[in-house]
Amino acid sequence: MEIRKVAILGGGNIGVSIAKGLLKTNIVPSSDIHVTRRRVQMIEHLKELDLTIGSDNIAAVKDADIIFMTVKPAQAPDLMKEIKDHLDPARQILISIVTGLSSKEIHQNLSEDLTVFLAMPNTAISLGESMTCLAPVNADPKQEEAVMEFLNTMGKTILITEDLIGASTVLAACGIAFALRFLRAISQGGIEIGFGSELSTLIAAQTLKGASELILQSGHHPEREIDKVTTPQGITISGLNEMEHNGFSSALIKGLLASFNKIDKLKEKSGRK
Repeated sequence: MEIRKVAILGGGNIGVSIAKGLLKTNIVPSSDIHVTRRRVQMIEHLKELDLTIGSDNIAAVKDADIIFMTVKPAQAPDLMKEIKDHLDPARQILISIVTGLSSKEIHQNLSEDLTVFLAMPNTAISLGESMTCLAPVNADPKQEEAVMEFLNTMGKTILITEDLIGASTVLAACGIAFALRFLRAISQGGIEIGFGSELSTLIAAQTLKGASELILQSGHHPEREIDKVTTPQGITISGLNEMEHNGFSSALIKGLLASFNKIDKLKEKSGRK
């Protein structure tokens, strides 16, 4: 399938990030990227990028080949009701990035014939560096290939099953914030031991980037790379042990679980469970 026009329904942080990521790819003309938001003044800055913006979701989906649904969970029912009669299930693909919204709910509210992908990118998609987890629901192989190729222009994409979408939301999407909080902490530690704020942040950010690349390019387990810098009676192992004594790994895991458990509460709050 050929992707010529894209609608992004919900110009919040992730919606705008997707739009900016698409601009970097040049995969579709900027004028054919239509971003909507109820308070359209919040996305006025996108006009400078030659994107089409507005508050009319129906106008946005009318000619779109791919429709990104990126609103908050509580807004999804009203949005689906609004666009239901204006979709072409035989031609269009819907990519939902709505936390906790199942494919069953989407099909019940829109059309059983609509091709749906549940996806969870992160805000690094704006730089072409997203980790996107993608769950196809009723897509044929050509559609899967087309959507994978499309999203891979904005980072790395992997196929998962729908039951893992909640977990991917926490690990890939929330994970950006978790990683940045670690970055902030280690850069603050750098200030404690003598570096200025900007220099400490630069050193910490590049070190974190390098650590990630070691794993991405080698495929090694993190502990294997850790072993390379933890010599007997060395300073690295002393620091790591002190962190573990204070619950470093445990705190991270508990944070992931807290976010994961919140997904069901969001469903309850929106009245969809």
